[in-house]
Amino acid sequence: MKTAKWKSPMTDELVKVAEDSARGGFFLLSGNAFSTAIMAISTIFVARLLGPELYGQYSLALIIPQLLFLLTDLGLNQGIIKFAATLRAKGEINHVAKIIKYGLMLRALAGIAIFITTYALADFFASVFLKRPELAFYIRIASIGVVFQVISTTAGSAFIGLDKTEYNALALNIQAVAKVIISISLVLLGFSVAGAILGVVASYIVAASASAFMLYLMIRERQSTENSHSIREDFRTLMRYGTPLYLSVLLIGFTPVYQNVILALFTTDADIGNYKAATNFATLLTVVTLPITAILLPAFSKLDTANTQKTRTFFRLANKYTAMLVLPITVLIIIFSNQIVRIVYGSMYRSGSLFLASYVLMYFLVGFGYLTLASFFNGFGKTKITFTMNLITFLIVLVLSPVLTQSYGVLGLIIAFLIANVADNIYAFYVARSSFKIEFDVRSMIKIYLVSFLSSIPAVITLRFSSFPPLLNVIVGGLLYLFTYTTLTPLMKIVDQQELKAVANILAKIKPLVPIYTPVLRYQRKILSYL
Repeated sequence: MKTAKWKSPMTDELVKVAEDSARGGFFLLSGNAFSTAIMAISTIFVARLLGPELYGQYSLALIIPQLLFLLTDLGLNQGIIKFAATLRAKGEINHVAKIIKYGLMLRALAGIAIFITTYALADFFASVFLKRPELAFYIRIASIGVVFQVISTTAGSAFIGLDKTEYNALALNIQAVAKVIISISLVLLGFSVAGAILGVVASYIVAASASAFMLYLMIRERQSTENSHSIREDFRTLMRYGTPLYLSVLLIGFTPVYQNVILALFTTDADIGNYKAATNFATLLTVVTLPITAILLPAFSKLDTANTQKTRTFFRLANKYTAMLVLPITVLIIIFSNQIVRIVYGSMYRSGSLFLASYVLMYFLVGFGYLTLASFFNGFGKTKITFTMNLITFLIVLVLSPVLTQSYGVLGLIIAFLIANVADNIYAFYVARSSFKIEFDVRSMIKIYLVSFLSSIPAVITLRFSSFPPLLNVIVGGLLYLFTYTTLTPLMKIVDQQELKAVANILAKIKPLVPIYTPVLRYQRKILSYL
């Protein structure tokens, strides 16, 4: 495999794309983190106020509308991101506004159809699927939120495509705060389960209203009376791009449902509880990974497909820095999995740490394009490849899950999921290299993996000999790990002076990060200067 040494390949175009990606990624990450924290507060308070039985009814009533919400996607969210970014890069500003408008119309129609279906068939869903006919009233209330959820998520995609991710973060935070205030207030006023569900619906209404207003102000200046593209042509373009992604969403959405059925058949309730505790915490990694994949889609969409050298260079750098960010977090979760589960869930969840450490192993694929290849293919309109990747995952999970779960319990289910992810990543890796001539910076990747593991030594020693309580162990061990990682990165020459300078220039526009990255980069520069 070819391993070209990176020597300042950042042209002005790539620097601009990198700046936009870093800025957008920061707002997506911070917005997701803040809204997730607020949502967690809402969940805890509502659960405590309702009690286990009523909270169970509340959770079940939301299942059907949220499952059917998947049907409204149509692949249009990623289509809007892709074409908004591509057309902006080409200077076709008026066409951007039309694509966003048509995409919003299509998804709104799908949302209305799902709302009507859910509302009309609420008694059927409650009786047949949930085995609780008394929940039909709550399902009808929850179904109202689907239309507004569609509007807010579509507007969020438009903000990402327009490089205005701060508005997406703002909308997420508005929804989270609205949910906390309204849900808790209505429950305290005596509306019980209905009040909690109304709080969820109201939060979508507030977020959709705010998002639609911000989006209208953003694109109204971009519209004109000229129309060089027909409505039919734009609809056809969106649907041709989005259909494979829509099928992928359905496969991805069905997979956890299928896994839950397999767990119910072959494992105990205690094992399922431990598995859910592990996956609940593992999903916190998506606070980091989802912004990465989301922001790389418009980044690749802006690049000129004819200029393969720029494309390869940007992919290599994106994959390298994604690995540098995700691998340390993954290693830290594995090291402290036992302490994390004990702190969050208590000592009763004895198997949770093993399931957590096993589940996050899939993120070790990050150096081989696990988080970047799908965005790369989608950015260049090759959504059929993305669908094939998801189909491979789905089929392997479908076949191996019952076999391995019956033999090895929850670990068997996790192993089936890991095998599926490895298989689809191998396929994506092969297609990227053979069809697009994508190169991976193998030398840097080996060093990043090595440094990620070596940095764990002080943390493991601390954990082994420390008598600190679990929370303090995590804090001290985590800080030791990050310090070691920050030191070894320049020592192993994973980065050089030129790269650090480029990173500083790219991050300079993100003012809140300046006090954080400045001393880190200064420390690494001093190490490089001594070398």
